[in-house]
Amino acid sequence: MGIDAIEIARVRRVLLRHPERFLRRVYTPEEVAFCRGRVAELAARFAAKEAVMKALGTGARGLAWREIEILPNHRGKPLVYLHGLAKKRAEKIGLRGVDVSLTHSRELAIASVVGASELEPLDREANRERLVEWLRERGRL
Repeated sequence: MGIDAIEIARVRRVLLRHPERFLRRVYTPEEVAFCRGRVAELAARFAAKEAVMKALGTGARGLAWREIEILPNHRGKPLVYLHGLAKKRAEKIGLRGVDVSLTHSRELAIASVVGASELEPLDREANRERLVEWLRERGRL
């Protein structure tokens, strides 16, 4: 799972300051063509990309924004397309069937992502023990 929200005004400000650079860095040409400059649509896709990164367990580290693409099907339902390292990460963790839901108000764009995994569930207790040991080693506990 992953969820993210972004202020539409924040995306608008970046677009005003660095329009070409921002669009080229974050969106595929197909996303830019579909959104036709509609800031709320761009913001919703930005939130969706962040939400996908969370579902992949990477955050923004190690993935390029354009490796995650959000385009609609013929009825307008947004679909997630993974490319490059994002696709490899999904394969590594057995993530498949990623679905996204987008919404926005005047101020906020929100995206929620859900995917199914073919791998065994995480051993939460072992994960917690590793974290506690890591914190102790660094003197944080």
